[in-house]
Parts: sequence; structure tokens; C-alpha cells
Amino acid sequence: MLAAIRRLPRTVWLLGLISLANDSASNMIYPLVPLYLTSVLMAGPKTLGLIEGIAEAVASLLKLAAGVLADRSRKTKSWVVAGYAIAGVARPMIAFASSWFGVLLFRFADRVGKGLRSAPRDAMLVHSIGADQRGLAFGLHRAMDNAGAVIGPLAAAALLEFGLPMRQVLLAAIVPAVIVVWLALAIEEPDVERPPNVVRFTWHLREFPLRFRRYLIVLALFMLGNSSNMFLLLRAKELGLADAQVPMIWALVSLVAAMLSTPMSGLSDRFDRRTLIVGGWLVYAVLYLAFGLLPTAAWLLWPMFAAYGVFLAATEGAEKALVADMVPKLQAGTAFGWYNLVVGIALLPASLLFGWLWSDASPSVAFAFGSGCAFVAALLLRFWVGVGEPVASA
Repeated sequence: MLAAIRRLPRTVWLLGLISLANDSASNMIYPLVPLYLTSVLMAGPKTLGLIEGIAEAVASLLKLAAGVLADRSRKTKSWVVAGYAIAGVARPMIAFASSWFGVLLFRFADRVGKGLRSAPRDAMLVHSIGADQRGLAFGLHRAMDNAGAVIGPLAAAALLEFGLPMRQVLLAAIVPAVIVVWLALAIEEPDVERPPNVVRFTWHLREFPLRFRRYLIVLALFMLGNSSNMFLLLRAKELGLADAQVPMIWALVSLVAAMLSTPMSGLSDRFDRRTLIVGGWLVYAVLYLAFGLLPTAAWLLWPMFAAYGVFLAATEGAEKALVADMVPKLQAGTAFGWYNLVVGIALLPASLLFGWLWSDASPSVAFAFGSGCAFVAALLLRFWVGVGEPVASA
């Protein structure tokens, strides 16, 4: 596998480095947002669910639009550069928010940047590799992304331990953001064959195979129970984890995912990717049930969050590689736009419902709902979504 990793094109490595630096910036901030909302701005779980849901859902429409336009123009670099630049500027501005609405505004701008870059970046990866490298390439990209998610929380934890106010820690995220834009400008636009006929965009997705449409339905069900990860961090704090340890426990998740993403996703190039994804979703179902029933014992949180990293490693790269298997290569941008739209748009009802169940029922009920959605989605993916032979070209 090491030889196969070394053979991956320069574009794959460069996009991986960009994700590493970008997630270092993002994850200096991400674990602190629920703390900032609850301890500084005095907001609760319902507000957290509203902020995360609106920001992700509305920005997800941009993911589809950017993917469609990238396919039409056969250009991806400009979308990638613009998306990373907008997010890099918006994230540190959360430090200047004086109310939860300000956090919503800057968090929304951050997600807009992600919306502009996500589908074109994934399409750029597909156009830069062979069909037999998809799992490995997406796995490496997610591994470096998660490596950045280790660096960011550890940097935030160190700065907090040195006594820096939370607002100054948020502002420090501008440094890796500048590196991200510099690296993005160095990307070379991949050569993309121009098709004889442009496939017309439709909202009913009939231009895509049935198995892809079914995959999106099953993915939507899973995402309905997959609310913002910030609820996991809020639960950890509720169960006795100290503020300075919250970034560190999220760094543990990312470290496990970074170590396992490449080999696990690479293995999916050798067999039906659904097997790996189903296994990951079942791990998620068990973990969410356990998070809801966990007693007040902070030490138990560390192995639980480590297992959550295994779930991420098994699913993040394989889910995207499965998208590429199911659609013609020249429709990759639009397909990833739909994939990202489904993932993002489902987060609005998922986060709102989770926050409501948490506040009006109990955390156990909220986590049990997420577990049930994941279990049913895993069964449907295994027995209802057909894959067939990969479609590598138009």
C-alpha cells in the first residue's frame, strides 16, 4: 500500500496539504464554539442546533451549484481558491461576535466557503486519479484533513493552558488560513475532456443511475440522525470533561481517523465499498446509544471518542469513493454537489430535532434517535442500494 500511496499524483498530495492546514484553522475554533456559546454568550442546546443547522443547510445549496458549474465550465481551481479564502477570513471573526446571531453570521460565512469548494475539489480529485485509486486518494485526503484536526485542537488547548482568552485563540486561526490560500493558488487545473453533449441539470436526478439516487435517499436517512458533532462535545462537558480537555478529546478523534483513514479507504478499492460503510454506520449506531446511556465518568469518554474516530475512518473516504463509482466521470462535480447537498441539508432538521429532544426530553432520547436512524440506514445500504460495476467515464 505504501508504494500505491507514493504513486498518487501531485494534485492529491497538494489538496491533502491544503486540507491539513485548513482543518488546523477550523479545529482551533470548532471545539470552542459550544463553549463560547454556553459560557460567554449564555446560549443553550437549541441555539446551537439552530446555528449549525441553518449554516450547513443553506450553504449546502452552494455545494450543488458549484458542482454543476464546475462540470459545465470544466474548471475547478477558481472555486477551490475562493472557497478556502472566504472560510479562512470568516472563521476568526467569531471572536468579535457579541451575540449568538453574530456567531450564526460568521459560521454561515464559513460554511459558504465550504459550499463553494467542496464539490469542485472532490471532482478535481476524481479527474486526477484512476478508478482503482479512488478509495486510496479520498482516504489519504481525509487522513490529512483529520491530521489537521489533531493539530488545531491541540494548538487551541495549548493556548488556553497558557492563559490566552478564548477570543484571542479564535483570532489565532488566521495564521493557518493564510497558508491554505497560498497552497490553493499553487494547484494546477486538471485536464478534463469536454463531452460532445452537455448533460442537462434536473432536480429529479434522472440523468443519474438508480443506484446513485437510492444511495442519496439512504444517506439522507443516516444524516437525519447525524447531528452536529458539537453535541458530542457538549455531552462530554456535561459528563464532567474540563474545558481545556474538550479540544484534546476532539484531537483524539481526529488522530484515530488520520491514522486509519488511508488504509481503511484503500481497502475499499479491493471489495464492495458498501461493506466498509455499513460497518462504520453500525459502529456509529452503537456509539450513539452508548453516549446517551453513559454514566457520569469522564474517563469513559476517551475510549468512546477514539471509537468515534474509527467510524469516521471507515466512512468518510469510502462514501465519496462510492459516489465516484456510481456516476459518469464527467458528471462528478454535479454528483458530489448532490452528495454534499444531502449531507448538509439534512443537518438542519437533524440538529434542530436533536437539540429539541435533548432539551425537552433528555440526552438519552436524542442519542437513541440518532442510533436508530444509523441502524436502519445501514440495513438499507446493504440490501437496497445496488452498486454493480463502477462507472469510470461518461
